[in-house]
Amino acid sequence: MKAVIDEKIPYLREALGAMGVDVVALPGSAIGNGDLLDAQALFVRTRTRCDAALLTGTAVRFIGTATIGYDHIDTGYCKENGIVWTNAAGCNAGAVLQYVQSVIYSWARDNARAIAGLTLGIVGVGEIGSRVAAWARSVGMKVLANDPPKGDAGVTGLVTLNEIAEQSDIITFHPTLNVEGPYKSYHLADEAFFAALKHCCLLINASRGPVVDNDALLAALDNGSVGCAAIDVWENEPEINIDLLNKVYIATPHIAGYSAEGKMNATAIVLNEFARYVGYGAEMPLLQLEKPEPIAVDAGGEQDVLLAIYSPLGDSGMLKSAPETFESLRNNYKLRREPGAYGIVTKCEVEL
Repeated sequence: MKAVIDEKIPYLREALGAMGVDVVALPGSAIGNGDLLDAQALFVRTRTRCDAALLTGTAVRFIGTATIGYDHIDTGYCKENGIVWTNAAGCNAGAVLQYVQSVIYSWARDNARAIAGLTLGIVGVGEIGSRVAAWARSVGMKVLANDPPKGDAGVTGLVTLNEIAEQSDIITFHPTLNVEGPYKSYHLADEAFFAALKHCCLLINASRGPVVDNDALLAALDNGSVGCAAIDVWENEPEINIDLLNKVYIATPHIAGYSAEGKMNATAIVLNEFARYVGYGAEMPLLQLEKPEPIAVDAGGEQDVLLAIYSPLGDSGMLKSAPETFESLRNNYKLRREPGAYGIVTKCEVEL
């Protein structure tokens, strides 16, 4: 069997090879129809649009995307043509939680603000949003959650998007991107949303770029409706809005979910689904992540620990200084480790 894979999906080439699969690794944005004529399996990230133009006339019958989102896959075409597809739901929830924590703690430190007592509005409470909510409550924040699909499914305790806008000090977006339909999230944060804000100090988008209307956000930053913003996902990536880039507090190149643990999880999920599809019954040949060296910090508070492990300000500085390198920064990102991977040693000086 032959598989074409995005060359930037870590740990996958070796695992597929150990399963006896003939692997061809290519840049995700360069994978074309001709590459797939005799390939039965395709493994991608968001940069590969899996539609009729790519798949017609090929041998592809299995698609695995090593991402949570799957709006780059034409699922209708796949269903009509007998192509099995799978995504890596929840794979990088820990990494995105880490990103949101670090953004909020960086903002709090730079603005001399305590986060306990602030109201956090969470739009989308799936795997990621739920983890963000649990953490926020644990550090004394009031949480408001909005998720219409869950509300219609009977989940209680949710609020409207307007209540999020009116009551939240910090707002973070984590919905699935739906361009149309009853749960449309395309431009969920639009001019009307920003006009309804009362006291939003910080807005974070680490979901999908088009969830937030980038032009409307820029106008809201200009007129003060939004105090500051942290944007990891952008409309029209990698050709992002430079005016918005220069205006936001933190700007990163779509790397919120880029931890070693998140990438390993994604590879494991799609690989297990592929193994089930082909009937592979042996132990999965995945590498094990090495434990990183312990980190020592000067203080023992969670803010100090998490920012010692990862601060988004470094990633932001690189993108702001060279926005034309967006794709390179993303594709060659040095995967960070999540807090759970570390042994934390707190420095302590004692006078005798």
